[in-house]
Amino acid sequence: MASATTAMTCTVQLPHNPVKLTRKQASATTTRAHCPASSNSPLNLDSNATPAYFPAPFHKEATTSVARTSWNLFQRVAAAALDTVEQTLVSKVLERGHRLRKTADPAVQIAGNFAPVDERPPCHGLPVEGRIPASIDGVYVRNGANPLFEPVAGHHFFDGDGMVHAVHLRNNGAAAYSCRYTETERLRQERAIGKPVFPKAIGELHGHSGVARLLLFYARSLFGLVDGSRGMGVANAGLIYFNDRLLAMSEDDVPYHVRITPSGDLETVERYDFGGQLGSSMIAHPKLDPVSRELFALSYDVIHRPYLKYFYFSPDGEKSADVEIPLEQPAMTHDFAITENYVVVPDQQVVFKLQEMVRGGSPVVFDTAKTARFGVLPKYAADASEMRWVDVPDCFCFHLWNAWEEPATGEVVVMGSCMTPPDFVFNEREQSLRSVLSEIRLDLNTGESRRRPILSPADQVNLEAGMVNRNMLGRKTRYAYLAVAEPWPKVSGFAKIDQFTGQTKQFIFGDGRYGGEPYFVPSNDSDACSEDDGYVLTFMHDEETLESELLIVNAANMRLEAAVKLPSRVPYGFHGTFITSSDLESQA
Repeated sequence: MASATTAMTCTVQLPHNPVKLTRKQASATTTRAHCPASSNSPLNLDSNATPAYFPAPFHKEATTSVARTSWNLFQRVAAAALDTVEQTLVSKVLERGHRLRKTADPAVQIAGNFAPVDERPPCHGLPVEGRIPASIDGVYVRNGANPLFEPVAGHHFFDGDGMVHAVHLRNNGAAAYSCRYTETERLRQERAIGKPVFPKAIGELHGHSGVARLLLFYARSLFGLVDGSRGMGVANAGLIYFNDRLLAMSEDDVPYHVRITPSGDLETVERYDFGGQLGSSMIAHPKLDPVSRELFALSYDVIHRPYLKYFYFSPDGEKSADVEIPLEQPAMTHDFAITENYVVVPDQQVVFKLQEMVRGGSPVVFDTAKTARFGVLPKYAADASEMRWVDVPDCFCFHLWNAWEEPATGEVVVMGSCMTPPDFVFNEREQSLRSVLSEIRLDLNTGESRRRPILSPADQVNLEAGMVNRNMLGRKTRYAYLAVAEPWPKVSGFAKIDQFTGQTKQFIFGDGRYGGEPYFVPSNDSDACSEDDGYVLTFMHDEETLESELLIVNAANMRLEAAVKLPSRVPYGFHGTFITSSDLESQA
């Protein structure tokens, strides 16, 4: 394998003003898009408008609500008293001049294009510059955090209610767009009450005020004003299409089944526990094996043992028994990896210590005394006794892009982005973030590990959010497509990285333009034999014009194929997936 020092970098710059394509490529529609107006659209397409969208899109707290009108007199009195306590708590904090940390300050976390938008029904006939490739025929869906109500206290970007954005792409050149909230139990109850009442795990639960907010929630539960037993998750992070269902996920709940309607709309079907089989939460990054079509997943708990469990589903949705993985303390396990025969489970230095709240701190802690490690477990292990742990000191990967086995050396190779400081996303730090794409080799014979950066020091950029060819997940892959997360937390473009040589080719959006996760869609050509035969889809937003587009880039040569002009602003978000038209035909 070539050294990273031999790497070469090539950058493709997207023109700042409307996409310029050759006359042969251009096939933009001249018909007017059919776009029903959203009920409370926050987007002003006036190019002179201010980009400070916050907080105009928020729904205002209701003075009367569905829930309040159904409460008895005792409940109404209790609700009013608790509301007063909450208002006093917030005002006292403000009066004392307590500055919110940047990681919990709504004015920072959901300003600009991180701010929410309203729902939009299907908008058809969108303008397309360039040509939608013939193999792209289906729906690109992307999840994101989109708070319904303006925060009453601290708020982290990860805390917002889940909203799915869908772009329907047909190989005849037609394109449509819609976006809808995922109707979680949390969202439904807060909408009925008319204000946010569920605790926000990252933005609010810090120090003594965090303890107070938990007590407020428990008090509301005691009086029957809110019910957390039906799920408290936001379903804002991951999306996967499995067993004929699109599942929206966050690691604090079970998934939600979201259906794509024939008209191109999105509707939440149910809180989906796989027919009663799933009795715990599931992380937002389950892995779909491209060969067996089984879905592998984890669940972690921050309060009760076992802190971590592993399980999998057959292609038709039958769940395996849980494998309890013994950990000394609850750790953040946002992602993991699979190979052909194993699952690779990180046990890293970002842990949960709820007692820190009582001491005035954050429950999300960087434990410097802990040694990070990776566990390698056979996929069909009956229990955790077959787990082999390998120490990987000073390594925290929020996401793992792929893993595979090297039979000749007895190693498992893991590709991930190692973040420093590990808790940068959750706790305010003076240090700048470094997210280094790394190769981590786990020697199952010696129990030792090796780690090296893929890019040379001269080419180093923060790489976060992305993927490899999903048809090769768990097998040896050469290329990864990852977001250039600079200036953090914005994404200025994406990079195609040759993981063997360290060579990169970047696609940069241009001044004032930022986007999100690049999603690789393999070509449907049966004769395709190249790993990079396909297209990269990603949202891009222009902060000067306030317009958003979906870009379609040829993954082999990194050239722009088409840009779909969207009818409204698409906030920066999280993860997505692509569902082919043929898959949608069997949708549950």
